[in-house]
Amino acid sequence: MHTKQVPINSGFGPRTTAKEVIEGIDLNGKIAIVTGGYVGLGLETTRRLVEAGATVVVPARSVDKARASLDGIPRIEIEPLDLVDPASIASFARRFVESGRPLHILVNNAGISAVPLIRDSRGYESQFSANHLGHFQLTAQLWPALVKAEGARVVSLSSRGHSFAQVDYEDPNFEHREYDKYIAYGQSKTANALFALGLDMRGATHGVRAFSVHPGRIMSTELNRYLSPEELKWFMRAAGLLDADGNEIKDVNGKNVEQGSATTIWCAVSPQLNHMGGVYCADVDIAPAVPADSKDHAGVRPWAMDPMLADRLWELSEKLTGVSFVGGPI
Repeated sequence: MHTKQVPINSGFGPRTTAKEVIEGIDLNGKIAIVTGGYVGLGLETTRRLVEAGATVVVPARSVDKARASLDGIPRIEIEPLDLVDPASIASFARRFVESGRPLHILVNNAGISAVPLIRDSRGYESQFSANHLGHFQLTAQLWPALVKAEGARVVSLSSRGHSFAQVDYEDPNFEHREYDKYIAYGQSKTANALFALGLDMRGATHGVRAFSVHPGRIMSTELNRYLSPEELKWFMRAAGLLDADGNEIKDVNGKNVEQGSATTIWCAVSPQLNHMGGVYCADVDIAPAVPADSKDHAGVRPWAMDPMLADRLWELSEKLTGVSFVGGPI
């Protein structure tokens, strides 16, 4: 299978911070949307985009929490949005599109991880719903604003967790198989990578390029709030941060939020990626393609970079959401 997953030797690395990546970039007059842009990696992403001159719209499930977190940061707009509620997504997107403004950067950052089996109002499993389907619908309904930018980027937060599972196209919502929250998380992260690939294949001719991102092995975010101490240890072992005895591995590339958001910022603004897209990135570079059984934490597995699987996911996503990119990538 031909792949675009070839590192470009960006000059950055695992310890690069978002501030270093965005240095010298002028975003005055640009508009960005960052889902979940008021906590963790999303908050750091928002701060750096604002510091470079952008106006950042932050959709939030908890508007009050977002206001408290973002207080004092200029050029911030906070809007209500619940990614597992199709009506909420449609309302948010409609308000933005009807404002007549272009959308230069869309960061699909928000997500949940390893939650118990919870279903949305449609009966869809919550991790697949929030992490993938909600962002699929949001991007589709923001499509006119993305095209209007005449050069937009869409960045979707995937994870090394994509190595846990492929997408089960026959039973994505665990209706006929036993629920496993880690498999569900891995499926949603694979979907994030395939969505970026599928969107870029359809969006490039419209000036919309898409990327997926593995932020790195970082545990200091709210993403792990559903895990018990024992489960957190398991997750950290799976991420390569702890050894089999539960001891911290000192020489791994564990990251803080400043380093963890660097690849997101790079994909959103770097001129190094002009005329590129549809790739999974990590450590502020395009990640290498690796075999399915690889122990490489930064590499991308075959099932997350296959164009045919991206097309299959696209069709499934349109069916499950009832939303298509009308007038855009079909």
